[in-house]
Amino acid sequence: MIVRTSDRVLVQGITGKQGTFWTEQMQAYGTTVVGGVNPKKAGQSHCGVPIFATAKEAMANGGFDVSVMFIPPAAAKAAAIDAIEAGAKTVVCLTEHIPSHDVMEMHAAAAEHGTRIIGPNTAGIVTPGEGFVGIMPAFNPRIFQPGRVGVISRSGSLGTLVCLNLVRGGHGQSAFLGIGGDPMIGTTTKDALAALIDDPGTDAIALVGEIGGSMEEEAAELVAKTDKPVVSFIAGRASPPGKKMGHAGAIVTGDRGSYASKRGALERAGAVVVDVPGDLPAALDALMAEAAKRSGAQRLAD
Repeated sequence: MIVRTSDRVLVQGITGKQGTFWTEQMQAYGTTVVGGVNPKKAGQSHCGVPIFATAKEAMANGGFDVSVMFIPPAAAKAAAIDAIEAGAKTVVCLTEHIPSHDVMEMHAAAAEHGTRIIGPNTAGIVTPGEGFVGIMPAFNPRIFQPGRVGVISRSGSLGTLVCLNLVRGGHGQSAFLGIGGDPMIGTTTKDALAALIDDPGTDAIALVGEIGGSMEEEAAELVAKTDKPVVSFIAGRASPPGKKMGHAGAIVTGDRGSYASKRGALERAGAVVVDVPGDLPAALDALMAEAAKRSGAQRLAD
């Protein structure tokens, strides 16, 4: 799920206003966009790449690895399943407000074909200095710089703020993984955390969570097993129980999914949870210094 320059990207909905704008931004940044999909304009070209009637046609004419969807909710299921059945390794689903039953069908198709869905309702993924897929401002050097800190966020706006704070604090990012804010998403916090733990280019991880669901509690199981420093900010501390706040998945029922539950699970696992995003760089500095000290002591002991 960490995008690389070698990944071939197909843009579904490339000819629309948003599809056009973000395709041009992705191309300018270095993302390898190989084609687009619009059944009404198949055979034409747009943004310098060919337009196909379907993702299956695109796969048969050069192929692609990643699909990104600039598709309205009513058509999202058909577009996602087209990409999945074509053989996409990853589908980045930016669309929100997709009917729940459609989302379930998308996830079922992805599981059957071995495709990873990022989203729905994701802002996308970024590998600073290499490429991005979606609608994150990867091209803004005040927000994204190549570095060694992996960032996970359900929220695009919060993820942007955290990346801005990290860059201000002297930390670039190895990857940004925006997993999406809907209740039923294809890639969980735990999945994203596992990818960053396995990534040799990532030395530390910033986990941006929010109330609702149990993804952060489940991710805490991996936090306890990794030597990589993990810092976290959880949004929604003052939210009233039982009320949906912002994202469709940000609703607390009972104790599970509450701010206290998430913070407690992460802290017990060894993560440092801060009260405000601006405190993340200092917490990261302290954890990384401690990790370096332990590593030095271990080398001396050996």
